[in-house]
Amino acid sequence: MKELLIATNNQKKLKELKEFLADLPLKITSLKDYKNMPHIEEDGKTFSANALKKASTISLYTKKLVMGEDSGLEVKALDNNPGIFSARFSGANATDKKNNAKLLRSLRKVSIKKRQARYRCFVALTDQSGIVDVVSGSCSGLISTRSKGSNGFGYDPLFLVPRYNKTFGELDPNIKSRISHRARALKKFKFVIKKYLEAHPE
Repeated sequence: MKELLIATNNQKKLKELKEFLADLPLKITSLKDYKNMPHIEEDGKTFSANALKKASTISLYTKKLVMGEDSGLEVKALDNNPGIFSARFSGANATDKKNNAKLLRSLRKVSIKKRQARYRCFVALTDQSGIVDVVSGSCSGLISTRSKGSNGFGYDPLFLVPRYNKTFGELDPNIKSRISHRARALKKFKFVIKKYLEAHPE
C-alpha cells in the first residue's frame, strides 16, 4: 500500500483529512510519525504557495508522496483578512480561542448583513519528482456575533452557514463533510490522487 505523508502537525486537521481519505488504498502518515523533519516557515503570499511549500519541502526531504494543505478565513469587511494569517491572527502565541476573540472584536461595529466571509482551502500533491497538482475549494457564509457550538476547530464556532442557520461549530459533522471548503478541495484531490495511483502502481 502506498504511503501518503500529510505535511501537518495539526492533529484536528489530520483527523478530518484522514476521514475524507479513508476509502482510498493509502497508508496515511503525518509529520508526527517522523523525527527531525525540517521546519517549514509558512511565508507564502497565498494559500496555494504555502500548501506547495509544505508538500515540496517534505517530498524533497523524505522522497515520499506528500500532501500539503493550507486553508483559512477571508472576511470581506476586513479586506479579506485574516487570510493566510488565519492560524496566527492573534499573534505569536495564537490559539483558536484568542483568534476568535480578536475576530469578534474586529467586527463588533459591523452588522450581520455585512459580515460576509469565506473559508478557502488549497491542497497540493507532490512527490520526489516535483509537483503533481494543486486543487482548491471554498465555502461562503457569515461571521456570527457570538461563538456557537463546539464541533470542528479554528473559526468554526463563528462561521455561520445561512442555508442551515448554524455555524460549523453547530452543524452536523456529516453535513460539514459535504459542504466545507476542505470537503470541496478534497473531492478534487481524490480525483488527482486516484489518477496518480493508477499511473504509479506499486
